[in-house]
Amino acid sequence: MNERIGAALLGTAHAHAIGKLKVLQESPDFELAGVCEPDAELLKAARDSEAFAEVRWLDQAELLADESIAMIAVEGRVRDNLGFAREAIEAGKHIHLDKPAGSCLSEFESLLALATDKGLVVQMGYMFRYNAAFELSLQAVQEGWLGEVFYIHGEINSDIGDANRRKLGEHPGGMMFELACHLIDMLVATLGPPQRVQPFLRHDGDQDDGLDDNCTAIFEFDKAVAVIHTAAMEADASKRRCWEICGTNGTIIIQPLEPPAVRMCLKSSQGGFEAGWQTVEVSHIPRYVRDIAELAACIREEREPSYGPQHDLATQQAILSACGVAG
Repeated sequence: MNERIGAALLGTAHAHAIGKLKVLQESPDFELAGVCEPDAELLKAARDSEAFAEVRWLDQAELLADESIAMIAVEGRVRDNLGFAREAIEAGKHIHLDKPAGSCLSEFESLLALATDKGLVVQMGYMFRYNAAFELSLQAVQEGWLGEVFYIHGEINSDIGDANRRKLGEHPGGMMFELACHLIDMLVATLGPPQRVQPFLRHDGDQDDGLDDNCTAIFEFDKAVAVIHTAAMEADASKRRCWEICGTNGTIIIQPLEPPAVRMCLKSSQGGFEAGWQTVEVSHIPRYVRDIAELAACIREEREPSYGPQHDLATQQAILSACGVAG
């Protein structure tokens, strides 16, 4: 068996932090050395949380200097994470950087270049990359089952409470930045970088917080168009989240996204699937498990990352464009 890789969390405020903590604690590949929260107020909240009850707490200098820690999962507030990530890379650590990669494209580009120069892995924390249904949809496109893709639609809404709305309001694009980034990541994986992006960022909720809470972006490609919508006030929204790809030979629909359910229609038999509408069974593996397993394999140089710096940079550019930010 491979020796387990030393790992730690830097930051606790990200919405995915507790999920990443749990997966690292249970991972056969990583040994969790501890957690660091540089912000005193956030540290107190984390110490009072049952999710962090069993962790060893590290200060930032101790974490960065510990040579037994090879990977740091950066799970702080998005506004802090690029700074945390740079410090980790400068200290020689591989990183898992939770999404999205800040609001300054050049800062992220510089971070990726530094990691490449140092031979370090940067894995982004987009949650659908290792979802079996999205993997099937990518295979369907890449192997031509659907013919020429001409339209993609994605919907990812939520029902955000007032306190979290205020936190999200600090980001450009609001819900497009916070939540739709996951689908934009998959859009770029499917069709590559868009040629043009037109955002429609609206505040339609009753709350007087300025959050862009009802947002649509149109992405144009050479022979296709995509529409992604996200909102902050849909009741029981997860069941209606969807991803639809339409091509000249067929359509694939994922709804809901988690646990994934897939329907597909083909004009002619493709990839071992028959013509016509059909339900396709796919596995449901909990979030982050396969991400973390792949990260370990990349650190051990057993494989190349499924998503590299070029894709991550293109995704970040598309996200910022959809949020009305030039870059």
